[in-house]
Amino acid sequence: MGKQRENEIIYADPEKCLGCHSCELSCAVAHSQGNLQSAVAGGLSLRSRNRVVMADGVMMPMQCRQCEDAPCVFACPTAAILQEDGQVKIHEKNCVGCKLCVMVCPFGAISVAAEGEPDCKGRTNRGVAKKCDLCADWKARTGKASPACVEACPTKAISLVNMDAYRRALLEARAAELAQSHKRLKFRKVKS
Repeated sequence: MGKQRENEIIYADPEKCLGCHSCELSCAVAHSQGNLQSAVAGGLSLRSRNRVVMADGVMMPMQCRQCEDAPCVFACPTAAILQEDGQVKIHEKNCVGCKLCVMVCPFGAISVAAEGEPDCKGRTNRGVAKKCDLCADWKARTGKASPACVEACPTKAISLVNMDAYRRALLEARAAELAQSHKRLKFRKVKS
């Protein structure tokens, strides 16, 4: 049996992030039933599944990290959250809005809120858990290969990362740094 591929993640480079919130807006629109103009005209509230956060003077888009051993999956009492197709998915029809997933998420990437009008004349607010889903439905509708936030980022600070490719690139970068250090060290030894 072959090795199971790690979940892809959204990677954000804080050095490139302008804090423009284009990723938030594109995410909210991608998860709405229309476009920005129709949402505004219809008075619909748009809800992003990512957040740009400022900490220590650095802007950083934050969203679900698609954890391999996801605490939210284990905490969910209704099995609404599970590992499926290389990501952590929420089956909203099974969610009761208990917020256990919100409490255990180490990145604060899950929110629970109602969308639309409450059912049964206010007996329930129909709040369900929402988080980054890598824009699976949006990509299917639009034919795009990347999530909406990646497509919308004007500085390309956000990218969809295959962890094997990321690890290889990191390994090669560190090897190049070590090779350069070794060359300088060798030069100093000969010179002395």
